[in-house]
Amino acid sequence: MTDADRLIDWFKAAPSAMACLRAARDLGLPDWAIGAGFVRSMAWDRLSGYEQATPLPDIDVLFFDPADQSTRREAEAEAWLEEQLPGRGWSVRNQARMHAGNGDLPYHDTEDAIAHWLETPTAVALRLEADGALKVIAPHGLADLMAMRVRPTLAGQRRIAAYHARMAAKNWAARWPRVVVESLT
Repeated sequence: MTDADRLIDWFKAAPSAMACLRAARDLGLPDWAIGAGFVRSMAWDRLSGYEQATPLPDIDVLFFDPADQSTRREAEAEAWLEEQLPGRGWSVRNQARMHAGNGDLPYHDTEDAIAHWLETPTAVALRLEADGALKVIAPHGLADLMAMRVRPTLAGQRRIAAYHARMAAKNWAARWPRVVVESLT
């Protein structure tokens, strides 16, 4: 069984996570996915043998639409998701405009945007296809996620101060003691 198969099995066995994926799919956003802590926390909880899911501060819904980069669309999507599944801290962002705040060249699609996130185990997302299949989007692979290892991506290496600040703020090893955070100076 591949790492992607394991990840998919974990999500299919989690009714609450699948409800989130169905709601995000129902928005009909182009090139959408749910990523970051939504995926990372599920994987690390399972790898740690935790029965209780780690509470998420938010659920990151990503999409890519260069034709409509308005924040109004994001706010409307968040409001709709909140009506469907309240109290989840929905965060919807069009990745077609996120490059500007990161000092990157424009992204080509959602996967390219995810590739520019700071650390490898967070740069993973899932999409629920119309036929019910789950697609894993992991531009840096799944090895670090499944090994509970945190390393900076190339973007994280370019923005190493931001990577270090994020690692200090997240303090993942307090929740998941097997997490190993690599530090570059």
